[in-house]
Amino acid sequence: MAEKRDYYEVLEVAKNATADEIKKAYRKKALQYHPDRNPGDKEAEEKFKEAAEAYGVLSDPDKRARYDRYGHAGVNGQDFSGASMNDIFSQFGDILGDLFGGGFGFNFGGGFGGGGQQKPVYRGSNLRLRVKLTLEEIATGVKKKVKVNKYVPCEKCKGSGSEDGQMETCKTCGGRGQRVMRSGFFTQVSTCPTCEGLGQVIKKKCTACNGDGIVKGEEVIELDIPAGVANGMQLSVRGKGNAGARNGVAGDLLILIEEEKHKDFERDGNDLIYNLFISIPQATLGCNVDVPCLGGTVSLKIPAGTQSGDIIRVKGKGLPEINSYRVGELIVNVNVWTPKKLSKDEEKIMKDLLESENFKPKPGANDKGVFDKIRDFFS
Repeated sequence: MAEKRDYYEVLEVAKNATADEIKKAYRKKALQYHPDRNPGDKEAEEKFKEAAEAYGVLSDPDKRARYDRYGHAGVNGQDFSGASMNDIFSQFGDILGDLFGGGFGFNFGGGFGGGGQQKPVYRGSNLRLRVKLTLEEIATGVKKKVKVNKYVPCEKCKGSGSEDGQMETCKTCGGRGQRVMRSGFFTQVSTCPTCEGLGQVIKKKCTACNGDGIVKGEEVIELDIPAGVANGMQLSVRGKGNAGARNGVAGDLLILIEEEKHKDFERDGNDLIYNLFISIPQATLGCNVDVPCLGGTVSLKIPAGTQSGDIIRVKGKGLPEINSYRVGELIVNVNVWTPKKLSKDEEKIMKDLLESENFKPKPGANDKGVFDKIRDFFS
């Protein structure tokens, strides 16, 4: 599978382009590669889909922000590579209709053709759902069942909106689906407002849905969330949003990831940060300690002479990168714990050590302070 191009490169806009600039760039690309202008040209068709995919992300502020941060992984699910032209027109009909309605006809029911009658496809709206995940669930990926309240097809009329399934010719347009208005040499053609381009109207509306073909209901949906997702990332489950009126196309279910705070770890990208506290004797003499990691513990050897602020990295114990085999690290920040209260015997020992030459600070060129170590870590 070919690697996707950068969306800004596809539309030939700068990364700080405004919404209007992005819209204008998309209209230009859509006009250039429209199938009516390039009949039978597969390359033009793919570029038409590529432009639609890029616009679908960059025109949405939330998707654009995630794309800028995570790249293509952050907008997983927005993909027109295998989509039909009907899918693209049903999603961007507001723009493409304005652009091509006067010179390039399109028919959602039967492909393309100059001057063809436009048949409407009712598309249900998207739904958004917040899903909370633990770091443990993010590390492995998880399947979750959620109950979603939404519009579903009417059972009584099977989504048609008709009580008895019968239709009659629209009296407004005479079945043409279009209204023609002539003024001198000029002719204006528009979609019939009564039948909305169908050419037919429902003879007897369904009493359960009032002719809409949809009613309020609920559905239990199983979500398959991949490993490595991040807080604020949005995933798309196609066709699981509100049902479209009169057997139209269903919208999408958009899943917004919320990452629950963990009792042991802080997350930094795919790395996990853990604060380890050891005693002065442990830091001085060295020791072996068990530190938590996702799914268990890992044994660490603390070398003698460890300083507070030292950092130990454990490879492969972080979080996986989404859609990749790479795994982050467990980063252990070592903190030497200083007791606040001492017994008389402990105080005597500490006073004796106070006079010891080995316990007097003698930082050398290689002994960096805490702030130096933090700076080195992030550089």
